Amino acid sequence: MFDIELKPEEFKLFRNYIYEKVGISLSEQKTTLVKGRLNKRLNQLNIASFKEYYNYLINDASGEELTFFVSAISTNVTSFFRESAQWSWLEGYLPQMVASKREKKLRIWSAGCSSGEEPYTILMFLQNHLPDFESWDIKILATDISSKVLYKAILGHYEAKQVEQLPKSIVMKSFEKVHEQNVLKYKIKPFLREKVMFRLYNLITDTFFIKNEFDMIFCRNVMIYFDETNRNNLVERFTTLLPKGRPLFLGSSESLTTHKNSLKLLGSSIYLKI
Repeated sequence: MFDIELKPEEFKLFRNYIYEKVGISLSEQKTTLVKGRLNKRLNQLNIASFKEYYNYLINDASGEELTFFVSAISTNVTSFFRESAQWSWLEGYLPQMVASKREKKLRIWSAGCSSGEEPYTILMFLQNHLPDFESWDIKILATDISSKVLYKAILGHYEAKQVEQLPKSIVMKSFEKVHEQNVLKYKIKPFLREKVMFRLYNLITDTFFIKNEFDMIFCRNVMIYFDETNRNNLVERFTTLLPKGRPLFLGSSESLTTHKNSLKLLGSSIYLKI
């Protein structure tokens, strides 16, 4: 494999393009990261320079190369029941939320759902803590900008090491064992899978087609890639979709310095609409 040089002017082209398309803000310090993550792709395509690859990227009408580019630059690291403090808080909050509901209906948004661990975790949590879970009308909107990770999420197949830390009771209730090419995997059971609607969605450039309010919104470890302007605009949109007293969950490394008149910090990157 050839090590291809990424020139400053080429990096600037990529930086401007990814900001325009998906709102990801790349600092000059990310030059080495971009070069390292894209070098293999250039070799696969038999492309000799980053300028040539940039032209290939912007002229790809299918959008598939943009998906690959975004997936390469960002980091899709997730797991079941990530951010444990938030689930502990939600366990205490759930009875209050249930008591306030006029009907047994929950609507939840998992924004930046990656390969599906987050929306499926939400369902596993509700299955174990929501009284009469089966009688509730639960729908989760799960969105991501990458068609690659959404395919994995829709399939709902996970390696044994991804579920081995879960309690055996949850594994038995939520997964089926399947074999793929003689490899044991765990598949989300259909009755949980059918409660999730997966959609390809760009949080920055797509117009918000969503009109109904949500009981909870999860947007964890997504806004770390955005600049302040895009973060503020996104949070403003989230607040319009949350009724008063409903939570917005961010990643542990994310915090808000604005929207103090509409969101109250409760700790562990949990914000409540006020």
